[in-house]
Amino acid sequence: MPEGTKKLGVLAIAGVDPYQEKPGEEYMNDRQMDHFKTILDAWRNQLREEVDRTVNHMQDEAANFPDPVDRAAQEEEFSLELRARDRERKLIKKIEKTLQKIEEDDFGFCESCGIEIGIRRLEARPTADLCIDCKTLAEIREKQMAG
Repeated sequence: MPEGTKKLGVLAIAGVDPYQEKPGEEYMNDRQMDHFKTILDAWRNQLREEVDRTVNHMQDEAANFPDPVDRAAQEEEFSLELRARDRERKLIKKIEKTLQKIEEDDFGFCESCGIEIGIRRLEARPTADLCIDCKTLAEIREKQMAG
């Protein structure tokens, strides 16, 4: 990896370097697909371990506190952990959907307009299914609908 280059979050989880494209290399070839499959598998495994760790932690920490303040603090902590795990479960489903797209050779292209999403964007957000332009337009539309 070149000096001063930092690995992105999911790349660090997977223990891989940013993908180095070769001149004239076809977009989403087998090497690139394997690169993203490795990243997604490692990310999914890390999230699953977090879910398991939370379950064990909550079972170990479940205590009957006589003081209502202590009990309320514990319930709040559990509530926050459960909310985080719920978001992680949704992310695991999205990762599995993306892995399925890799298996079907349908990965790396925008679902809206069909153009290439791009290696760097996919390394930053491997579950992306829209190019940056379509994602920006979708966010603008969403803000207009909400406001």
